[in-house]
Amino acid sequence: MSVALVTGANKGIGLETVKQLAEQGITVLLGSRDLARGEAAAAPLKAAGLDVRAVKIDVDNAGDREAIAAYIEKEFGKLDILINNAGVLLDGMGLSNRTSTTSQEMLSQTFQTNVLAPIALTQALLPLLRKSSAGRIVNLSSILGSLTLHATKGSPIYDAKTFAYDTSKAALNSFTIHLAHELSGTSIKVNSAHPGWVKTDMGTDAAPMEIPDGAKTSVWLATLPEDGPSGGFFHMQDTLPW
Repeated sequence: MSVALVTGANKGIGLETVKQLAEQGITVLLGSRDLARGEAAAAPLKAAGLDVRAVKIDVDNAGDREAIAAYIEKEFGKLDILINNAGVLLDGMGLSNRTSTTSQEMLSQTFQTNVLAPIALTQALLPLLRKSSAGRIVNLSSILGSLTLHATKGSPIYDAKTFAYDTSKAALNSFTIHLAHELSGTSIKVNSAHPGWVKTDMGTDAAPMEIPDGAKTSVWLATLPEDGPSGGFFHMQDTLPW
């Protein structure tokens, strides 16, 4: 039996990722800051016969991180898939570059949730991932974390400068590269995923992609075969520049 944990999964891309993984016969822990909301989100999936279990995990809460590690250890003895899906966009979408006035508070809050929390959770769960025969770690990044595209005039994101969010995703990408390097030679693969611009609360209705497509990159990376990539940055199955 394969076991997956998806954070920030009571709605949007996270919830769809849970559904698609569970449809492959994987036992999926649906992580949510609010357990009641998580249970409400899990209910129709469970009713459809999928092995989905709601768990409380506020990624910013050290106690929650410790508790989820203890729960997984007790219930399953291992973890096969970790998808660091939870994240925040506090800058707000837009084309106006406000880097010079981005507050320290916004930077701190953004980096706490988008960078420090997934690093801490991954470190807490790594002993359980090492017990898997094919551990997979997926960090939900964004094309907005690509330094190359941000620096390239005419790129799709050249004028989309949301400083706190963009730099947090660039830092998360760096974590992917560093951890994948450390774990090279093991059975664990670590990759960053750009889901695309998706119709979610964060992406808004202006986004061109539907939620089912937004989950595809994460699901692909979570179920990579032994000869699959590690230490990469992908959208669908295309490599993105760092």
